[in-house]
Amino acid sequence: MSSTLYDNDYNQWIQTTVQQLREGNFNEIDWDNLIEEIESMGKNDKRALLSLLTRLLEHLLKLAYWEFEKDRSGNQVKLLHLLA
Repeated sequence: MSSTLYDNDYNQWIQTTVQQLREGNFNEIDWDNLIEEIESMGKNDKRALLSLLTRLLEHLLKLAYWEFEKDRSGNQVKLLHLLA
């Protein structure tokens, strides 16, 4: 198994691949690794979005609970004033 630029120097591989794309040197592009990187980017973006949506839902639930407790506590204070 031979070592490739992708395996040895990832940053250089990116620069070389971008240059090849810009210059239209499509026969020289490391297509297998480029496809793998694009697929990986999509998966990472999907995971990041799911994580952000989960966090947003957690905060919305906390806010709803806080508002419920605030209203409930306020009603208890009003009831105590009425009973006093």
